[in-house]
Amino acid sequence: MDKNKIKALAEYVHNAEKDKKEILKITADLHPSLSIDEAYLVQEELIRQKLEDGHQIIGPKMGITSEAKMKQMDVDDPIYGYVFDNMIVEEGDSISISDYIHPKVEPEIGFILGKDLEGPGVTTLDVLRATEHVFPAIEIIDSRYENFNFTLPDVIADNTSAAGAVFGTYLRKPEELELDVVGVTLSINGEVQSLGAGAAVLDHPAKSIARLANMLSKKGEKVKAGQPILSGGITAAVRLSPGDFVSAKYGGLGDVSFFVKE
Repeated sequence: MDKNKIKALAEYVHNAEKDKKEILKITADLHPSLSIDEAYLVQEELIRQKLEDGHQIIGPKMGITSEAKMKQMDVDDPIYGYVFDNMIVEEGDSISISDYIHPKVEPEIGFILGKDLEGPGVTTLDVLRATEHVFPAIEIIDSRYENFNFTLPDVIADNTSAAGAVFGTYLRKPEELELDVVGVTLSINGEVQSLGAGAAVLDHPAKSIARLANMLSKKGEKVKAGQPILSGGITAAVRLSPGDFVSAKYGGLGDVSFFVKE
């Protein structure tokens, strides 16, 4: 794919995000044969455009981290994207539904490394040894595609539907918890919407960070110390509506919440 095509596709999804208007997936018409490798090139151009607009990367995020989902989509690796500074929602604060297209939420376990990790060959144990803290988080996803209808390359090109992140303030050392059995309850307006445990993320959320480091190494990049990293959704994503109070409670890892207004 030539550079002009890459730029045009990145602008296509970028403009949809800025205008809060849903679009048809890239593979529907614009580039039906879009591959995973090409999709990451589009994502890289999208990231460049965001940086050019003055936004800053806060940290990476993982997606498609369910083994069942990976098998369903016939892929060997999860996918990754990036959370930007304009996506951050303070814990306990509120968002406006009008700032999104059709937002959903999913609870995640966040990691902060004490040292950089560079693949290939990074293991789950390497991640646990390098992790300074873990924390509770809620990711807001908001695919720019109509009705959340997309293929894997489409969602990669769209920065994995990244739209927001609420980082909890409760920090724990990874050795203080068994992260694969940490339970999570996602509630909307006091009613439980979904339940899960850390093992839903590639059997162990630290394994997701290891996979990220190994995937980035193919581009000569690494997972950086000090950046908050979202390891992947623990439960199914839940659609948001105005007036919602969203809360995720974690066993041994505190809770995180926010409000939704018009």
